[in-house]
Amino acid sequence: MTAARNIAIIALLALGVAFLPGGGDVADAVLTAISMAFLAALSFAAYQAYRANRLTMLALPDSRRLVLLSAVGLIVLMIAGTSQMFSTGLGTLAWILLMGSAAVAIWLVWSEAKSY
Repeated sequence: MTAARNIAIIALLALGVAFLPGGGDVADAVLTAISMAFLAALSFAAYQAYRANRLTMLALPDSRRLVLLSAVGLIVLMIAGTSQMFSTGLGTLAWILLMGSAAVAIWLVWSEAKSY
């Protein structure tokens, strides 16, 4: 019975988006707000991770710190350009490869730092 109630609520909201004037704009605004909250949560998590491991990051050699910060910067740029890169198949492939390479770079620097 709970599942039927939840489906009815979702269907009612979908009817409002589909048939009320400006419903699509409201849905876009809600989606944008949710996206911004998610990115803010990611930023806060990254800040907390930096604060918890500040000494480890400062103890890294300059070359490793450059790799780490470049990979983080690449991830930020990929998140910012997601909509443009996902508009083509080649862009999607490039996005996946660049995000993967940034993740591997972060993992390698992190695993090397933990081995000291």
